[in-house]
Amino acid sequence: MDKSAKSPKSVAAKLALVSVCMFGFGYVLVPLYDVFCDLTGLRFTQESNELVSQEIQEDTTRLVTVEFDVSMNESMPWKVRPAVSKLQVHPGRVYTTNYIAKNTTQSAMVGQAVPSITPYVANRHLVKTECFCFENQPIEAGKEVEMALSFMINHKLPKDVKVVTLSYTFFDITQNKSLNKLGSADLNKLDSTESVIAFN
Repeated sequence: MDKSAKSPKSVAAKLALVSVCMFGFGYVLVPLYDVFCDLTGLRFTQESNELVSQEIQEDTTRLVTVEFDVSMNESMPWKVRPAVSKLQVHPGRVYTTNYIAKNTTQSAMVGQAVPSITPYVANRHLVKTECFCFENQPIEAGKEVEMALSFMINHKLPKDVKVVTLSYTFFDITQNKSLNKLGSADLNKLDSTESVIAFN
């Protein structure tokens, strides 16, 4: 018998291990959002640096339609909507709008918004100077809040791009935040003189 031949049980075990690893990755995807931001350039600090370093020019001869969209992850029970569905903007000018979120449950929750921009070429040209997606969003049971968004379209956006869509997907990260608080409490018990940094 060929020793290099793999038994069906061995192959099945390896496939099961891969499936478990994939599930685990999906579970920790939202807590790893900061890493995602660092890799994709969607992080606030990098966007701010880009805004400072680039030459800002307002183009009053051109209008770009920015559409606002939102969706909920399947486990997120909130109701979220943009205050306006679209804005016509001049490249190079900062605009401010809001998203409105309501926690429809009977418990306090923490949400995280993950942005996406289409078309893809617009990713490097839409600069957010203030965004609720930069931080976790805690909302008390039954409460409704307004979340600010300030942005600018870079004047270097290709001329053939007439419409840019900014979408957000909201995730429930309440459990992750609770685990972080529990860890901080345990550390305080061990050493009451040591300050504890809360994780975002």
